[in-house]
Amino acid sequence: MLRQCSIILICLAIAELIVHVFHINFPSSLLGMLILTFSLKTGLVKLEWVKGFSDFLLAHLGLFFVPPGVALMLYLGVIKAQLIPIALATLFSTLLVLFVTGWTYQLIRKIL
Repeated sequence: MLRQCSIILICLAIAELIVHVFHINFPSSLLGMLILTFSLKTGLVKLEWVKGFSDFLLAHLGLFFVPPGVALMLYLGVIKAQLIPIALATLFSTLLVLFVTGWTYQLIRKIL
């Protein structure tokens, strides 16, 4: 499990280094996932080398949402004051995502 964790953390560390050295305005965590994906696709990293730790992280994914959820309590007054704009933005963005996803699916279906 330590080796599996190390591989994932090395990908993140490389991404952090790239973002820092080249002053790229890009999330290092996303770049780290891209590096890991590239490494898996090219065979530099075998799936078995990271599968156990990845499964562990996915099984406990819900725990990562607890701190932000608790932090929302600090801003309950702001949320109450802005409830209608927040609800409208959530509704509009959800409908927009559904529309764009459906449109993209239909477009790809025509192409293929």
